[in-house]
Amino acid sequence: MKPHKIASREDWMVARKALLLREKEHTRLKDEITEARQALPWVRVDKDYRFETASGQKSLSGLFGGRSQLITYHFMFGPDWRNPCKSCSFWADTYAGLTPHLGAQDIAFAVVSSAPLERVLPFKERMGWDFEWVSSHNTTFNFDYDVGFGPGRPEDMHNTYNFGTMQDPPLDEMHGTSVFAKDADGVVYHTYSMYGRGLDATNAAYAYMDLTPNGRRSEPAKGNPMAWLEYRDSY
Repeated sequence: MKPHKIASREDWMVARKALLLREKEHTRLKDEITEARQALPWVRVDKDYRFETASGQKSLSGLFGGRSQLITYHFMFGPDWRNPCKSCSFWADTYAGLTPHLGAQDIAFAVVSSAPLERVLPFKERMGWDFEWVSSHNTTFNFDYDVGFGPGRPEDMHNTYNFGTMQDPPLDEMHGTSVFAKDADGVVYHTYSMYGRGLDATNAAYAYMDLTPNGRRSEPAKGNPMAWLEYRDSY
């Protein structure tokens, strides 16, 4: 641990209250951004995606499970990958017990990967996860929501990630979160997607790390910042 400035309790309180003002400003800005996100226009989903699930094939509409909103996490696990992404597993570990609370707010939650279901389910069982994890294998879902860049991606689709901020993604699968809504007539709409560092806000472990003096300092300054990660049962 690096040396830190030492202060009296009184001096610490002065510095802490100054920081509190900035934290409150950040919270107000976050609330404004949330309102702007919720006010985004919607895009109708016309494709009939069919996902393989533990309870049989489901459409995108079927993943809502009777609710009007759906959050999907794009878990990096490609059709030819030997193992799923360790970083995505890190995110998924924070989803324990999440589904019932979201359901109480009329929100369904599903994790989606392009790997075949027979490779997805054994890893889900190994980790003991309780959320729904489905396969988009043999669909264009990952391509259409800009997390799939492997063979089969239509040539007329741009090859950029995170709304063009990353050219030529280094992997054929990238992570992200996409949100959908369903109206009273059963029509499904895409309302929001986020990628890259935007997903930090959905990782409870990172939020707690950022409270500590060292924060994320185990992450290397160059290269893959998440190279330190292992599957939860492999440390």
